[in-house]
Amino acid sequence: MRRAFAALFIASAAFGAAFAAEPQRAVPQTKAEALLSFSPVVKLAQPAVVNVYASRTDVRPRNPLFDDPIFERFFGRRGEQPGGPTAQSLGSGVIVDASGFVVTNNHVIDGMTDVKVALSDKREFEAEIVLRDPRTDLAVLKIKNGGAAFPTLELGDSDALEVGDLVLALGNPFGVGQTVTQGIVSGLARTNVGTSDYGFFIQTDAAINPGNSGGALVDMHARLIGVNSAIYSKSGGSVGIGFAIPVNMVKTVVAAAKSGGNRVRRPWLGATMQNVSKEIADSLGVDRPTGALITDLADKSPAAEAGLKRGDLIVAIDGQSVADPEALGFRLGTKPLGGAASLSVLRAGKQIVAPIKLVVAPETPERDAVKLKSSSPLRGATVINLSPAVVEEFGVEGPRDGVIVGDLDEGSNAQAMN
Repeated sequence: MRRAFAALFIASAAFGAAFAAEPQRAVPQTKAEALLSFSPVVKLAQPAVVNVYASRTDVRPRNPLFDDPIFERFFGRRGEQPGGPTAQSLGSGVIVDASGFVVTNNHVIDGMTDVKVALSDKREFEAEIVLRDPRTDLAVLKIKNGGAAFPTLELGDSDALEVGDLVLALGNPFGVGQTVTQGIVSGLARTNVGTSDYGFFIQTDAAINPGNSGGALVDMHARLIGVNSAIYSKSGGSVGIGFAIPVNMVKTVVAAAKSGGNRVRRPWLGATMQNVSKEIADSLGVDRPTGALITDLADKSPAAEAGLKRGDLIVAIDGQSVADPEALGFRLGTKPLGGAASLSVLRAGKQIVAPIKLVVAPETPERDAVKLKSSSPLRGATVINLSPAVVEEFGVEGPRDGVIVGDLDEGSNAQAMN
């Protein structure tokens, strides 16, 4: 009996030590605890959050006569003339590297050419746009300076978040200046927001307003856990439903920019998927409508080479469950290239594991971008032939033949049709 008691005591002590090693979340229990301040977190985070000012000088409309080859031969290339109205955009950003890399939302600098950032200490710097990633609505800037070390935010782990965790949102709402709001994580893995191809947002009730875009969502350790991106609002102001891009996706975009790339290269699955309805779940013999159902496969894709088939239901990747195609796309998009990942798949009522290679989509046939210059409604459009790489880059669904419009000239006929 004594030995059994001693063994039980030792086991209990070991369990208690392991339990104590993990910090426990707790709500305030006393008045003193309720009066605690977030000021220490703000002091750590605020210096790394910047205001982003973006602008461009629009060109004056060009007379179509200037496109005539005869006119060009005698008078040279004329047309786009500076001096038009100035377009401006206001947002926020986060310094993620001491050398001056800043992450913000792509929609803050979309279509802009001149960017400035202002730090909380009132210093202002010009910045260059290093990378735009419209698919995630993220962009990376680089502060132009003589090499000063800038304050940064530590990057956290968005997968460690739980609903109910306290968070702070920092940014420049409505241009009033650096502002901090407080709330909780209201939801995770929100996929029906519609502001990016990788919808997997953190939802928070911390007030987010116009101008907060690109700002920081931080935890109680002043670690960046999301980039504020969108709000749900009928009035334009905060109603307590805001969305942030998880920092685990931010990491992949920042890494691509720091490596010198001008776009993000992500693993390619090569499969078209759809959501699972209750009717589909019933027909597959599963008890809940969750997962990503494969409806088509590209030839020689990682999915095809792994032996996946139409009608397979992907329910997890590397042990992380996926509720829908957007969740799978996010999980796959945060994987580093090289090596492999394991997909958990339900097929005919049985679960199988399919290892897939983490490789980029091939550029076959080779990309051939053509700018249309003829006097037609499509003048000013740049079209690109489709390949797996182009399909993946632009998020094309459906036919894999034809061309895609990759760019539009400002003030062109093609843009007017948009």
